Amino acid sequence: MPTPERNQRYRDVAARRQQGVVVLEDIHDPHNAEAVFRSCDAFGFQRVCLIFDEEEPFDPRRVGKLSSSSANKWLDFEVYASARECLGKLQAEGYEVAATVADGGAEELYAAELTAPRIAVMLGNEQRGLSPEAVALADRRLTIPMAGMVRSLNLSVTAAIVLFEVTRQRQRAGLEQYLLDADEREALAKALSER
Repeated sequence: MPTPERNQRYRDVAARRQQGVVVLEDIHDPHNAEAVFRSCDAFGFQRVCLIFDEEEPFDPRRVGKLSSSSANKWLDFEVYASARECLGKLQAEGYEVAATVADGGAEELYAAELTAPRIAVMLGNEQRGLSPEAVALADRRLTIPMAGMVRSLNLSVTAAIVLFEVTRQRQRAGLEQYLLDADEREALAKALSER
Protein backbone atom coordinates (compact mmCIF):
# COMPACT_ATOMS: atom_id res chain seq x y z
CA MET A 1 0.00 0.00 0.00
CA PRO A 2 1.46 3.38 -1.01
CA THR A 3 2.42 5.81 1.74
CA PRO A 4 0.67 9.22 1.94
CA GLU A 5 3.86 10.76 0.53
CA ARG A 6 3.84 8.38 -2.42
CA ASN A 7 0.17 9.09 -3.09
CA GLN A 8 0.95 12.81 -3.08
CA ARG A 9 3.70 12.16 -5.64
CA TYR A 10 1.17 10.42 -7.92
CA ARG A 11 -1.17 13.42 -7.60
CA ASP A 12 1.67 15.86 -8.29
CA VAL A 13 2.75 13.96 -11.42
CA ALA A 14 -0.84 13.70 -12.69
CA ALA A 15 -1.29 17.45 -12.13
CA ARG A 16 1.62 18.18 -14.52
CA ARG A 17 0.56 15.86 -17.37
CA GLN A 18 -0.24 17.62 -20.65
CA GLN A 19 -2.86 17.10 -23.32
CA GLY A 20 -0.61 15.53 -25.90
CA VAL A 21 0.39 12.31 -27.56
CA VAL A 22 3.67 10.96 -28.87
CA VAL A 23 3.32 8.64 -31.86
CA LEU A 24 6.15 6.29 -32.82
CA GLU A 25 5.90 4.60 -36.21
CA ASP A 26 7.79 1.39 -36.97
CA ILE A 27 10.58 1.83 -34.46
CA HIS A 28 13.07 -0.99 -35.01
CA ASP A 29 15.07 -0.97 -31.76
CA PRO A 30 13.04 -1.06 -28.54
CA HIS A 31 15.91 0.69 -26.73
CA ASN A 32 15.41 3.76 -28.92
CA ALA A 33 11.71 3.76 -28.06
CA GLU A 34 12.58 3.40 -24.37
CA ALA A 35 14.71 6.53 -24.51
CA VAL A 36 11.76 8.40 -26.04
CA PHE A 37 9.52 7.13 -23.23
CA ARG A 38 11.87 8.77 -20.74
CA SER A 39 11.42 12.13 -22.47
CA CYS A 40 7.65 11.63 -22.60
CA ASP A 41 7.58 11.16 -18.83
CA ALA A 42 9.96 14.07 -18.21
CA PHE A 43 7.90 16.55 -20.26
CA GLY A 44 4.52 15.29 -19.04
CA PHE A 45 3.20 13.44 -22.09
CA GLN A 46 1.26 10.48 -20.70
CA ARG A 47 -0.04 8.87 -23.87
CA VAL A 48 2.18 7.07 -26.38
CA CYS A 49 0.91 5.41 -29.55
CA LEU A 50 3.05 2.82 -31.32
CA ILE A 51 2.43 1.84 -34.93
CA PHE A 52 3.85 -1.47 -36.15
CA ASP A 53 3.24 -1.82 -39.86
CA GLU A 54 6.62 -3.00 -41.18
CA GLU A 55 8.68 -3.62 -38.04
CA GLU A 56 8.34 -6.48 -35.57
CA PRO A 57 6.04 -5.37 -32.72
CA PHE A 58 7.33 -5.23 -29.15
CA ASP A 59 5.47 -4.75 -25.89
CA PRO A 60 6.36 -1.30 -24.49
CA ARG A 61 5.51 -2.51 -20.99
CA ARG A 62 8.11 -5.30 -21.14
CA VAL A 63 11.06 -3.14 -22.17
CA GLY A 64 12.60 -0.07 -20.71
CA LYS A 65 14.20 -0.76 -17.37
CA LEU A 66 17.60 0.59 -18.42
CA SER A 67 17.11 3.06 -21.28
CA SER A 68 13.96 4.63 -19.89
CA SER A 69 14.68 4.35 -16.15
CA SER A 70 11.39 2.42 -16.07
CA ALA A 71 9.45 5.41 -17.44
CA ASN A 72 7.33 2.91 -19.38
CA LYS A 73 5.76 1.87 -16.06
CA TRP A 74 4.20 5.32 -15.70
CA LEU A 75 2.96 5.90 -19.27
CA ASP A 76 -0.14 4.76 -21.17
CA PHE A 77 0.36 2.89 -24.45
CA GLU A 78 -1.78 2.11 -27.47
CA VAL A 79 -0.62 -0.15 -30.31
CA TYR A 80 -1.84 0.13 -33.90
CA ALA A 81 -1.24 -1.81 -37.11
CA SER A 82 -1.31 1.22 -39.42
CA ALA A 83 -0.77 4.95 -39.50
CA ARG A 84 -4.23 5.42 -40.99
CA GLU A 85 -5.89 3.69 -38.02
CA CYS A 86 -3.86 5.55 -35.39
CA LEU A 87 -3.95 9.02 -36.91
CA GLY A 88 -7.60 8.72 -37.86
CA LYS A 89 -8.45 8.04 -34.22
CA LEU A 90 -6.30 10.90 -32.92
CA GLN A 91 -7.68 13.39 -35.44
CA ALA A 92 -11.24 12.32 -34.56
CA GLU A 93 -10.35 13.11 -30.92
CA GLY A 94 -9.29 16.62 -31.95
CA TYR A 95 -5.53 16.17 -32.07
CA GLU A 96 -3.40 18.12 -34.52
CA VAL A 97 -0.85 15.64 -35.87
CA ALA A 98 2.64 17.05 -36.42
CA ALA A 99 5.00 14.80 -38.40
CA THR A 100 8.73 15.23 -37.79
CA VAL A 101 10.67 15.06 -41.05
CA ALA A 102 14.15 15.83 -42.37
CA ASP A 103 12.80 18.00 -45.15
CA GLY A 104 13.68 21.54 -46.14
CA GLY A 105 10.07 22.15 -47.18
CA ALA A 106 8.67 21.57 -43.69
CA GLU A 107 8.08 24.19 -41.01
CA GLU A 108 11.18 24.87 -38.95
CA LEU A 109 10.51 23.79 -35.39
CA TYR A 110 11.51 27.06 -33.72
CA ALA A 111 9.38 29.19 -36.06
CA ALA A 112 6.32 26.93 -35.87
CA GLU A 113 3.47 27.76 -33.53
CA LEU A 114 2.92 24.67 -31.39
CA THR A 115 0.15 25.88 -29.12
CA ALA A 116 -2.76 23.76 -30.37
CA PRO A 117 -4.88 22.58 -27.41
CA ARG A 118 -4.14 18.97 -28.36
CA ILE A 119 -1.04 17.96 -30.28
CA ALA A 120 0.26 14.60 -31.42
CA VAL A 121 3.98 14.55 -32.22
CA MET A 122 4.88 11.78 -34.66
CA LEU A 123 8.35 10.29 -35.09
CA GLY A 124 9.45 7.54 -37.45
CA ASN A 125 11.83 4.68 -38.01
CA GLU A 126 15.49 5.20 -37.16
CA GLN A 127 16.64 4.75 -40.79
CA ARG A 128 13.62 5.50 -43.00
CA GLY A 129 11.84 8.12 -40.92
CA LEU A 130 8.06 8.30 -41.20
CA SER A 131 6.24 6.44 -43.94
CA PRO A 132 4.91 8.49 -46.87
CA GLU A 133 1.39 7.57 -45.73
CA ALA A 134 1.97 8.90 -42.22
CA VAL A 135 3.42 12.17 -43.56
CA ALA A 136 0.49 12.57 -45.98
CA LEU A 137 -2.06 11.97 -43.20
CA ALA A 138 -0.43 14.48 -40.81
CA ASP A 139 -1.85 17.96 -40.38
CA ARG A 140 1.59 19.54 -40.59
CA ARG A 141 5.27 18.70 -41.01
CA LEU A 142 8.05 19.93 -38.70
CA THR A 143 11.80 19.85 -39.12
CA ILE A 144 14.65 20.72 -36.78
CA PRO A 145 17.03 23.12 -38.54
CA MET A 146 20.44 21.50 -39.00
CA ALA A 147 23.69 23.49 -39.26
CA GLY A 148 26.07 20.61 -39.92
CA MET A 149 26.74 18.08 -42.63
CA VAL A 150 24.56 15.41 -41.01
CA ARG A 151 20.88 15.86 -41.92
CA SER A 152 19.21 14.09 -38.99
CA LEU A 153 19.39 13.45 -35.27
CA ASN A 154 18.98 10.32 -33.15
CA LEU A 155 15.33 9.43 -32.55
CA SER A 156 15.37 10.13 -28.82
CA VAL A 157 17.22 13.43 -29.28
CA THR A 158 14.63 14.54 -31.83
CA ALA A 159 11.81 13.59 -29.48
CA ALA A 160 13.35 15.50 -26.58
CA ILE A 161 13.94 18.64 -28.64
CA VAL A 162 10.41 18.67 -30.06
CA LEU A 163 8.73 17.93 -26.71
CA PHE A 164 10.83 20.62 -25.06
CA GLU A 165 9.78 23.17 -27.68
CA VAL A 166 6.09 22.26 -27.41
CA THR A 167 6.32 22.57 -23.62
CA ARG A 168 8.26 25.85 -23.81
CA GLN A 169 5.66 27.41 -26.10
CA ARG A 170 2.82 26.15 -23.95
CA GLN A 171 4.43 27.61 -20.83
CA ARG A 172 4.68 31.01 -22.52
CA ALA A 173 1.00 30.76 -23.50
CA GLY A 174 -0.06 29.57 -20.01
CA LEU A 175 0.58 25.88 -19.42
CA GLU A 176 -2.51 25.45 -17.22
CA GLN A 177 -4.79 25.42 -20.27
CA TYR A 178 -2.91 22.42 -21.69
CA LEU A 179 -2.95 20.22 -18.60
CA LEU A 180 -5.32 17.33 -17.97
CA ASP A 181 -8.63 18.40 -16.45
CA ALA A 182 -9.45 17.63 -12.80
CA ASP A 183 -11.29 14.36 -13.52
CA GLU A 184 -8.47 13.13 -15.79
CA ARG A 185 -5.87 14.03 -13.15
CA GLU A 186 -7.76 12.18 -10.44
CA ALA A 187 -8.20 9.09 -12.60
CA LEU A 188 -4.53 9.14 -13.60
CA ALA A 189 -3.29 9.52 -10.01
CA LYS A 190 -5.41 6.51 -9.04
CA ALA A 191 -4.10 4.49 -12.00
CA LEU A 192 -0.48 5.39 -11.16
CA SER A 193 -0.96 4.25 -7.56
CA GLU A 194 -2.07 0.83 -8.81
CA ARG A 195 0.96 0.19 -11.04
